[in-house]
Amino acid sequence: MTTYFQAYGTFAALLVLSIAFVAVAFGANRLLRPNRPTPGKLTTYESGMDPVGTTWSQTQIRYYVFAFLFVIFDVESVFLFPWALVFADIGVAAFWEMVVFIGVLAIGLLYAFKKGVLRWA
Repeated sequence: MTTYFQAYGTFAALLVLSIAFVAVAFGANRLLRPNRPTPGKLTTYESGMDPVGTTWSQTQIRYYVFAFLFVIFDVESVFLFPWALVFADIGVAAFWEMVVFIGVLAIGLLYAFKKGVLRWA
């Protein structure tokens, strides 16, 4: 076999080993764990309070949009920190690329603000 196909063989072996490791770990967990279900353990539990009302409830979509916006701007900060560390070495073109990146995100934030997504109540 050539070196090219040996690399695929190595990858396939690691993939099989990783799947086998996960399967063995889950199997050992199932065999070794204590399993004593009681009615108290099978009830719904949330924040130390007994469940009240029906199991179905509506959640407003704006909470999900708010969380999504948080994730977007959190990712922005992940890109900004390494960029700031090497700012002096990367040159003027990279600076303007980052200005465009921040500008696009700022336009998105302005759009969300205009739509009223950022109003919590």
